[in-house]
Amino acid sequence: MTDKTKTIKKSKVDTRDLLTFIGFVAPGLLVYLFIIIYPIFYSVYLSFTDYNPNIGRASGFVGFKNYITVMTMNKGVIDASNQTPEFWHAFKNNMLVVCVSVFGQIPIGFALAFILYRKQVKGAKMFQAMVFLPNFLSTIVIGIMWRMLFNVDGPVATVMQKLSGDPTRQFTLMYDPSKAMIPIAIVLIWMYTGFYMIIFLANLQKINESMFEAAKIDGASEFQMFYKITIPLMAAPILTSCILAIAGSLKGFALIFALASDGKPRMNTEVLPIFMYNQVFGMAGLGNEKRYAYGAAISNIIVLISVILIMFSNWVGKKLGTDEEY
Repeated sequence: MTDKTKTIKKSKVDTRDLLTFIGFVAPGLLVYLFIIIYPIFYSVYLSFTDYNPNIGRASGFVGFKNYITVMTMNKGVIDASNQTPEFWHAFKNNMLVVCVSVFGQIPIGFALAFILYRKQVKGAKMFQAMVFLPNFLSTIVIGIMWRMLFNVDGPVATVMQKLSGDPTRQFTLMYDPSKAMIPIAIVLIWMYTGFYMIIFLANLQKINESMFEAAKIDGASEFQMFYKITIPLMAAPILTSCILAIAGSLKGFALIFALASDGKPRMNTEVLPIFMYNQVFGMAGLGNEKRYAYGAAISNIIVLISVILIMFSNWVGKKLGTDEEY
């Protein structure tokens, strides 16, 4: 076989490989570009215009006007005497949700997973199933269920009346502007802790048991084994869980929307996705006007906040010695 023949055959093989690669990759790439990349770039473009759906096009480039309006607008919907712009009120609530997720759900989920892994609880299978159960339920159903529990004259109020002996006592925490996020935090921990427990339990089961046996022989206590062995080996799953918690907190909508009551109490618990929804679809905007360009600016700010928090999480992860990056 001559060199020319070998070159021709190799060229045909390379062409077939290339066509096969394109045939398998191109459909997925096109779908990704259409569903993910295009909306991202279009959202950024839209946020710098004064697009009006009634006209059907962007009527002009307005620069950072939408972003400035987002940061400074105050409609007094929370409290007539409160001069804090509505965006910053929603941002504060959202950061509270992030803190509850990262410093509430993850530590509790990790502790429960470690208890199950070390077989320190009876009926482990039932315990694990009960903690994880909320993840099988619809978010809307959970929101409505807890809203009924937290009603002014709901089951929680009834228990308070029985314990205090005051038949007129009501549960008003959801209606207190300074405390309305407390019931939200309780529901968030109840609903999502089981999810992180399963993630940590699956990773804990990969750890070689001989490490704990050797530590026991050397006289290490349960706490020392937890701090010196478990935590370093679980740094990567902890970082992954933090990323998931941050992303979930910043895009969370359905649970808080269903849980919070209509009207003023809903504004007390407003987070950034709900703030964006209200502004775009006119619920807190100007009549029935749908301000898509304004909503695009809010969504881009949410994405920017998410990127900053994820970069910070990566930095902390490097300090803890994990090689995971996102």
